[in-house]
Amino acid sequence: MVDDDGQAKLTNRPDDAAFRADLEAAKHQSTLQLLFKAARLLDEEAIHRVQQAAGLPRLRRSHTALFPHLDLDGTRVTDLADRMGITKQAVSQIVADLEAHGIVARLPDPADGRTRRVALTDQGRAAMLHGLGVLQALEAELATAVGPLGPLRDALLRILAHLPPG
Repeated sequence: MVDDDGQAKLTNRPDDAAFRADLEAAKHQSTLQLLFKAARLLDEEAIHRVQQAAGLPRLRRSHTALFPHLDLDGTRVTDLADRMGITKQAVSQIVADLEAHGIVARLPDPADGRTRRVALTDQGRAAMLHGLGVLQALEAELATAVGPLGPLRDALLRILAHLPPG
């Protein structure tokens, strides 16, 4: 519904309960919606567990969202911004936070002396391996609860191979 100023507004309509039921049913029928929800919840649990480890910096989801986009030899901020779908300023802030924690460093780009690459430090590499260990433990717990996850992993690998790289 739209008010006199052209602004959308919410109202309690008699059909809200029906809409809610239809929405929840549609979500439960969408494999990808379920995958997104499971990924979000697993990400939150993994971050929580990583934060429990003594001596590691307290990372936020915005920090960990950067890691899959980092190339081993480093990645330019502009490329990180493109891959993450956020602004260069937002990436620069995340990188500054991670630099302050000693997780990443900005290094000269060997291909272009005017730019710098963001790369994991030795501490960052150790933290990355620790985080992957946390994910392996979560995967083992899930496998115990729901059965082998190999078929899911195989399906995800096929999906990733079908999608454009990012």
